[in-house]
Amino acid sequence: MPLALLALAISAYAIGTTEFVIVGLLPTVADDLSISLPLAGMIVSVYALGVTVGAPVLTALTGRLRRKPLLLGLMGVFVAGNLLAGVSPNYEILLVARVLSAFAHGVFFSVGATIAADLVPEDKRASAIAMMFSGLTIAIVTGVPMGTWIGQHFGWRATFLAVSLLGVIGGLGVAALVPRRLSQPPAAGIGDQIRVLGKPRLLLAFAITALGYGGTFVAFTYLAPILETITGFSNSTVSLVLVLYGAAIAVGNVVGGKLANRDPVRALAWLFALQSLVLFVFAFTADAKIPALVTLAAMGALAFANVPGLQLYVVQLAQRHAPGAVDVASALNIAAFNLGIAAGAFFGGRVVASPLGLGATPWVGGLFVLGGLGLTLLSGALDRREARRDAQALQPA
Repeated sequence: MPLALLALAISAYAIGTTEFVIVGLLPTVADDLSISLPLAGMIVSVYALGVTVGAPVLTALTGRLRRKPLLLGLMGVFVAGNLLAGVSPNYEILLVARVLSAFAHGVFFSVGATIAADLVPEDKRASAIAMMFSGLTIAIVTGVPMGTWIGQHFGWRATFLAVSLLGVIGGLGVAALVPRRLSQPPAAGIGDQIRVLGKPRLLLAFAITALGYGGTFVAFTYLAPILETITGFSNSTVSLVLVLYGAAIAVGNVVGGKLANRDPVRALAWLFALQSLVLFVFAFTADAKIPALVTLAAMGALAFANVPGLQLYVVQLAQRHAPGAVDVASALNIAAFNLGIAAGAFFGGRVVASPLGLGATPWVGGLFVLGGLGLTLLSGALDRREARRDAQALQPA
């Protein structure tokens, strides 16, 4: 594998850290800025919405730019956003900084995947893309706990300044290691995206992604305050618990990919059923340390186990219903993941602010995931009906 992939992975590590590290810092940020937890949770929603809207629109608008200069520009925007977050004097400036970073996030992964594939022979492209995305997975395992620890000991602004440094290192690596001459794939315009959104089956798949994946974020967004105020862990212990959660995510992502290889719909149905069950159980185990840790490990493993299946299923549906726009459908599903994060964080905040309180976020998230399960079963039924219809059409009259 070329060294340029290492530069892409480091950049992905920085971006993954800045997206999820705020989860561990919510209580710290809320206390420092004198805002409520639900208002602090909007920092997660705003970032995810920035990725949701920015990724497809900015990818379309920048499609004709050369790949390497675009990637360097994106890392510059990312560093600027995190520097602004690191010196934010108030809540409003912090939100602006998060949106700025989010705009770089969505386009980076879209462009970075095509560059990674372009750096290696055709039979190694999947491995190259996986190596780049490994930076995102490693960020959840190590970057989020480390960033949480830095924020708890040196202030949350120090975390974003540290992430800015990571972004500079990634950008320097891109400048030094990524070749100038890269293939220029055809640009997918906004019109192509609108046509994909006009396909009911793909819209249904995007809704499955948003509900099934995003449901966990109703509770995950507020995991740090749950662990501190309900479970009784100390502030310093939360970062260690996040290591456990991140390790479970890494394992679940690999296992989920293997389960979804043959029949993604069946795998997703089982994963969503188990995920919703674990979220309901966590509502009862959150107030006891050992049961909470066991439940959290299961919750982490299931939270990202559905990601490979969701992405594969969208690609399969696009191949049948929008064969000329498979890449566009795949990119829009990434937007659906982030829409789910935004919705989960938003509704989690509403639950925390309601009489139900912080302890209700896990079972409310479980209801969201059950909604994703219901849509998955519906989509599977439609697949079987289409298969029967196609089989009948092939039979001789």
